[in-house]
Amino acid sequence: MTGFALEAEDEQWCGRLRALSTERLRPLAEKGEAGRVNRPLLAALGEEGLLERVFTSGALHLCLLRESLAYGCTEAETALALQGLGAHPVLSAGSPAQRERWLPGVREGRLVAAFALSEPGAGSDAAALTLAAERDGEGWRLRGEKRWISNAPEADFYTVFARTGEGSGSRGITAFLVPADRPGLTGEALEMLSPHPIGALAFDGVPVGPQDVLGEPGRGFRVAMDTLDRFRPSVGAFAVGMARAALDATLAHTAGRAAFGGVLADLQAVAHRVAEMATRVEAARLLVYAAAGAYDSGSPEVPRRAAMAKLLATETAQYVVDHAVQLHGAVALQRGHLLEHLYREVRAPRIYEGASEVQRTIIAKELYREVAG
Repeated sequence: MTGFALEAEDEQWCGRLRALSTERLRPLAEKGEAGRVNRPLLAALGEEGLLERVFTSGALHLCLLRESLAYGCTEAETALALQGLGAHPVLSAGSPAQRERWLPGVREGRLVAAFALSEPGAGSDAAALTLAAERDGEGWRLRGEKRWISNAPEADFYTVFARTGEGSGSRGITAFLVPADRPGLTGEALEMLSPHPIGALAFDGVPVGPQDVLGEPGRGFRVAMDTLDRFRPSVGAFAVGMARAALDATLAHTAGRAAFGGVLADLQAVAHRVAEMATRVEAARLLVYAAAGAYDSGSPEVPRRAAMAKLLATETAQYVVDHAVQLHGAVALQRGHLLEHLYREVRAPRIYEGASEVQRTIIAKELYREVAG
């Protein structure tokens, strides 16, 4: 990356990914069932080596990967991202035995991972989680509920964050790797606006032991935050991919749609709207790349930059998709239209992995910390 321009090799790789997402992955996605894990799609991502890249790429290339897949097939992008989110704690904090048991299957698309942090009363305020890990000999019993968990209840294993009591707030939380077949673990699917699987999990005395801990007891909140810092810029990249797809569709439509003795693009109101959309997309894209570069360089500014990237990109994508629908008119509201699909997809990223309001809070805290320093 030179300045803010991608190297030619990266541009070519992104082009190949966009073609792959359209030609191979989208047909598999269309055969899937909304709200269910699409295992053939995951297998294809594994065969193409893309799941491996989630774990071996730097933050910038992860962003390019997610942006390019989102442009052509949002379902493929989401399936890939959820594998990374659910399994990254195993990669970063797991034992050699945990990595050897679970990560090969994730990389190949055979095993489905899930990140189980949110609860009915602990969404944006993740430190308020109440899932209890009660001591039971050398291990623990998990009791409580997780909710709005992507890939639940169909995942093969869950990264679960529970309160072990070493301290209050963000202290005293431990990360566990919990296989889906543990006794006492049940789940149900939730019907949500987003088409990918989301569910609730109930823990009724689920047994876990020292061998299931990811990292150290009482240090699980750091595992969660490290994972979110890693993936927040690439959530922005997902949003940028959707925004670019909506913008390109709008350019093609307004350039060819006859209206008022010319085409829509001849109308100043339309042309100015499209110019605004394009400018916002480019600004969001550059901020995402800057945040990814900060992560790859080990910058202390990662929390602020990641929050800025996620905030601007997701809010921009909502703006662009909404105006794209408006400029297309009624055709964009038909089931199966690209923009109808994007309109449903684009709303959730402003909430998950930290809502926009949380990102603003992070940004402000980081700014004032710098002033105090």
